Amino acid sequence: MKNLIITNNPAVAEKNNNTVLFVDGSVEETLIMVRDKVHSGYELISHPLAASLRMMFSPFRSVILGKKSNKIDVFSAEIIEDSIIKYKRHMDFRKKDSANCEDYKMIDLILLESAIHEQAVTW
Repeated sequence: MKNLIITNNPAVAEKNNNTVLFVDGSVEETLIMVRDKVHSGYELISHPLAASLRMMFSPFRSVILGKKSNKIDVFSAEIIEDSIIKYKRHMDFRKKDSANCEDYKMIDLILLESAIHEQAVTW
């Protein structure tokens, strides 16, 4: 199964091959790009929100999308729409943590690689 990775993390874009769609923008813009791809028929493989509250404030996010079909995956569409709302709600009260950018880049890359490995084992 060929995946598409949407990210705003330069470390992910450098390390991965042509399966990466790089978003030169914020996490919110990255999530919006994921939403647009889901609405065009892609399915979510990894969850668009971070697993911990602390990672919610990271300036980087990478999301794995799976196969493209001719119809919208309703479950994926609901998840990404809710994720954008939740992200905006949390970020209304806090700002992204730009002081630790290099650490966040590395953590995002490690989490992404773990998700890719887990998907290979699962499927």
